[in-house]
Amino acid sequence: MVTTKPDTRPDNARFSSGPCAKPPTWSLESLGDAPLGRSHRATVGKAKLAEAIDLTREVLNIPADYRIGIVPASDTGAFEMAMWTMLGERPAEMVAWESFGAGWVTDVVKQLKIEATVHEAAYGEIVDMAALNYDNDVCFTWNGTTSGVRMPHGDMIPADRAGLTLCDATSAAFAQDLPWDKLDVTTFSWQKVMGGEAAHGMLILSPRAVERLESYTPAWPLPKIFRLTSKGKLIEGIFKGETINTPSMLCVEDYLVALKWGQTLGGQPGLKARADANAGVIFDFCEKHDWIANLAVDPATRSNTSVCLKFTDDRITDGAAFAKAVAKRLEAEGVALDVGAYRDAPAGLRIWCGATVDHSDVAALMPWIEWAFEAEIAA
Repeated sequence: MVTTKPDTRPDNARFSSGPCAKPPTWSLESLGDAPLGRSHRATVGKAKLAEAIDLTREVLNIPADYRIGIVPASDTGAFEMAMWTMLGERPAEMVAWESFGAGWVTDVVKQLKIEATVHEAAYGEIVDMAALNYDNDVCFTWNGTTSGVRMPHGDMIPADRAGLTLCDATSAAFAQDLPWDKLDVTTFSWQKVMGGEAAHGMLILSPRAVERLESYTPAWPLPKIFRLTSKGKLIEGIFKGETINTPSMLCVEDYLVALKWGQTLGGQPGLKARADANAGVIFDFCEKHDWIANLAVDPATRSNTSVCLKFTDDRITDGAAFAKAVAKRLEAEGVALDVGAYRDAPAGLRIWCGATVDHSDVAALMPWIEWAFEAEIAA
């Protein structure tokens, strides 16, 4: 029998995994201080960009000797910039357990043609990170946005490694603990955990990464948009707010608003606690219902941001069609937008639980998922 529709609806139905929901206190009026129509190279523009860098360091507790730069093209641009400028000095260890990690593998093996060992795991599983050769350069995602599988910790990364670690942390930064001493290059984008606007990426470099940039010149030509050095020295201005190309000052202001909201929660620990609580609602729901399960096989690797779910009921004959139909029902009711699984991932749902999502909205969504499941089974 189909359950009746729940009485309570989420106040905010935005559960997209990117761009993600705005902070709960956000409003258009909060962007009123944006220096629109002004040059990003003017004093006011540079001050805003520098403030974004400084607040990023403060909220994430990034070491003082790490460089932080704002770069073009979101997390993708930041990670491509790192690979094209730093890889090739030694062999690479390429790690993939979902589609974005697989994309980095393709770039290194087929585009840059670097000698590489590829380590892959199926959706829901994770590579044995302790088995890698860290005397080579290692490229990996911290949180698999499309699989909901994350690194449980960084203990397997040795402190005395000879190679660099390049970490795509776009759906992990601000919500998961990142061990900065184990990460030489870290990238993320504003539109994930902080709910900022898209098209801008963050590039964070350890002193070891800076040393690589200043001591190694790739064999391939670099477009202007990727160049981080000049005459063998790091272009320090990039890490002080002098961006490579023109940023959107409206987007910068939006990121500043999100960072200041994060400060009110106590920084990264407070942001992480919100994501943990949100994800916990879904984990508990799955424990109580035998027709739905977390895609992540090992509970220790379950993401607290991009929570990916699969339907396990034996009555379902076409998993992809069923999952799409459930997501369509939820959207039609206005209770959950953009919760279908990523196009390359196994069929199911993907519910964003990052810090900008309110706990009460996740809790209100769970009965609706049960209703949509039972309604689709009956149909």
